Amino acid sequence: MGQRTPLYDLHLALGAKMVDFGGWDMPLHYGSQVEEHHQVRRDCGVFDVSHMCVIDVAGSQAKAYLQHLLANDVEHLQLPGKALYSGMLNQQGGVVDDLIVYLTGCSAQEPGYRLVVNAATRAKDLAWMREQSADFAVELHERSELAMLAIQGPQARAKTAELVTQARAALIHELKPFQGLAEGDWFIARTGYTGEDGLEIMLPADQAVAFLNDLVGAGISPIGLGARDTLRLEAGMNLYGQDMDDSVSPLAANMAWSIAWAPASRRFVGRAALEAQQAAGSQPKLVGLVLEERGVLRAHQVVRVAGVGDGEITSGSFSPSLGKSIALARVPAQTGERAEVEIRGKWYPVRVVKPSFVRHGKALI
Repeated sequence: MGQRTPLYDLHLALGAKMVDFGGWDMPLHYGSQVEEHHQVRRDCGVFDVSHMCVIDVAGSQAKAYLQHLLANDVEHLQLPGKALYSGMLNQQGGVVDDLIVYLTGCSAQEPGYRLVVNAATRAKDLAWMREQSADFAVELHERSELAMLAIQGPQARAKTAELVTQARAALIHELKPFQGLAEGDWFIARTGYTGEDGLEIMLPADQAVAFLNDLVGAGISPIGLGARDTLRLEAGMNLYGQDMDDSVSPLAANMAWSIAWAPASRRFVGRAALEAQQAAGSQPKLVGLVLEERGVLRAHQVVRVAGVGDGEITSGSFSPSLGKSIALARVPAQTGERAEVEIRGKWYPVRVVKPSFVRHGKALI
């Protein structure tokens, strides 16, 4: 038996099929993974993401600490609540984890930040963050008393705003993309992991069951891990442990856009390794694959690029939105527009595309 979120019993009451996910008992689906996927693309649905790890960073050197810790630069966070996606790297340039960081404190002298990191890497992340904090006047506070619900889809904000207090509804309507702000003991963010608009709401765990009941009672369907995976794959979003890990450079995981190289004086952890990798030009790239024939692309299948070399699928599945199989794959940098994938001993042609397939309900391929 794994760890359980505060919503475990409610998931069972709603008919969820539960599975182990990184040591947590989580809902895989509530009947139909495909229908849940379409529900999010066309309307909205709610995910229990209370297994995610929330860490608040405070202290007079919080900003300097995060500028050392993260590949992206928190200097970009100028407005209260603004959020930033970043990799947290090791000295070899591998990805310890990918995360979102919010500016939560407004004081220029002592700003505060909130980090949301992956559940399966919680212990490793906290150990690494504490090790890197040794030379900084900073405090790390894990907020294990919080639950988190993600309401995602084109109708997510409008429908959620009808169920909360007037002040929270006003905040939901005012939030800009990639911004999160507190309202009372709730923290409401306009981020997500599906390629759709939506919210992630952090709230006291003892309020989570009632709020999820309100959402479901208003016709917002609960969504499981199965649809969460196909939604994020269609959106071209990485899954830690599949598309990157401690041994993979962000340059090889379609994360180069999240590295802040300027100013050159900011020597973040892993920078020297990334600079050496850039100079060598030896890193593969993460691309999208589309299978035009019948079949299913799966992780670890071999990708063959004629005259160039081999690669490997990191994530693959059938895309409910596109009606065909898609994948993310790490391939040689010289890979062009065509490749082949080995499926059960046979080679199938695939189209190589940018690693993003569906956003805001629209096909990008």
